[in-house]
Amino acid sequence: MTAPARPKPFLQPEYCKGCLRCVDACPKHCIGPGSEINPATGLIPVELHLDACNGCSLCMQACPEPYGLRPETERAHPDHTGRGDDFDLQDPAKLFGPKPVTVDPARDELDTSIVTPVCEPLVLKGNYAAAIGALFAGCRHVFGYPITPSTEGAELMAKILPKLGGAFVQAVSETAAVNMMYGAGGSGVPCMTFTSGPGFSLMLEGVSYMIGAELPGVFVNVMRGGPGLGNLGPEQADIKLACRGLGHGNTHAIVLAPGTPQEMLDLTMDAFTLSFRYRIPVVILGDGYLGQMTGVVKLPDTMLKRGRPAWAVCGDRGHRHNLISSIELLETDLEKRNEHLNRKYDRIAAQEQRADLYRCDDADVLIVACNTPARMAKGAVEVARAEGLKVGLFRPVTLWPFPIRALADLLPQTKRLIVVEAGPGQLEDELRLALSHAGFNPPRLEHVRRHGGVLPSQREILNQLLGR
Repeated sequence: MTAPARPKPFLQPEYCKGCLRCVDACPKHCIGPGSEINPATGLIPVELHLDACNGCSLCMQACPEPYGLRPETERAHPDHTGRGDDFDLQDPAKLFGPKPVTVDPARDELDTSIVTPVCEPLVLKGNYAAAIGALFAGCRHVFGYPITPSTEGAELMAKILPKLGGAFVQAVSETAAVNMMYGAGGSGVPCMTFTSGPGFSLMLEGVSYMIGAELPGVFVNVMRGGPGLGNLGPEQADIKLACRGLGHGNTHAIVLAPGTPQEMLDLTMDAFTLSFRYRIPVVILGDGYLGQMTGVVKLPDTMLKRGRPAWAVCGDRGHRHNLISSIELLETDLEKRNEHLNRKYDRIAAQEQRADLYRCDDADVLIVACNTPARMAKGAVEVARAEGLKVGLFRPVTLWPFPIRALADLLPQTKRLIVVEAGPGQLEDELRLALSHAGFNPPRLEHVRRHGGVLPSQREILNQLLGR
């Protein structure tokens, strides 16, 4: 009896990385370097010359996953993938072939405003103010996991949402919560979470997925001390994370930095508008002190009821042909996706820079601060002005995009920039990056920093102003 012939390899050029491991492994010299670029991958696949091949399979064993070389017997596999029984990652947009369209696609539903009863100003914690701002912005879906110092916002939502036809879901972890947000955002409804440093870290993979799939969602991150578990103090420790570290890949989100409970409400409302306008997550960076402190808060006159967008995936006839996905299997397609995201980032940077300027018109010294440290800085400005110093406060409200245009107008008259922050210099890094990208040589740059939940004091800021 004659032994069956061993299968020879065949090449799947779309999976070949041109690593040449198979060339080195072949004892018969049946494989050589290629000479033509595969347009689908931008790589150069190897070339096969199998006249002397004895089917030893050493080349296929040397081929790294995903395999470019497969046994000839798998070429005619019923699934026509050439992958045999192995799992084959497929593009969901092309799965099951063309989808017949039998109904007109859905259109964007208009938002509607509901007039609310007149209400006297309230005295609210910052966390409560953010929650109420989300309710007025039309948010009825909140997912989260309790973590100090942000938990009060989630607790208030858990009490109120069932009475408004909404839902608060306590997930088993922050990782689960962000993936619930992915689902809710994909269905076109406003959704949010409350979290703090360690919890936000766990959410970053999901944030990257939401950015890649272009989904709205609002993240209220009440920053606390780190690294690791750190403590519960009001450190500005997540600026770098929110502005430069939102998961893997080419990721940005709009980052807002409120300074008062009123702004916790107002900016949370704005966050939902921005999130749907650009189909992008928005991060609200408060700090532990701002989340817990109380302040007078005026409620808006109207509550928004958001209409479902045309791109949503929600199961009805008009939306059934939509697809939410961040997968692009071809490198050229993923490059196009990233170029599209870059155009969006550029549009946001051009249109959404925000800053609050306090006594900056004639200032030759500018203090740069945000969140709670900006309150101490504002007090230092008042004292310095009383002593005849021309000092102003530049408070970035958007940390990404950093409001460099407003700062650029002040630079010609500015002799010193003093960055005040409760952290290790992450705000200063954003300032330096913005100045560098805009092509400015900064004036003298100084800083006042405290760490671990300790806030910079007004006296420390004045001492820096006076060179003490």
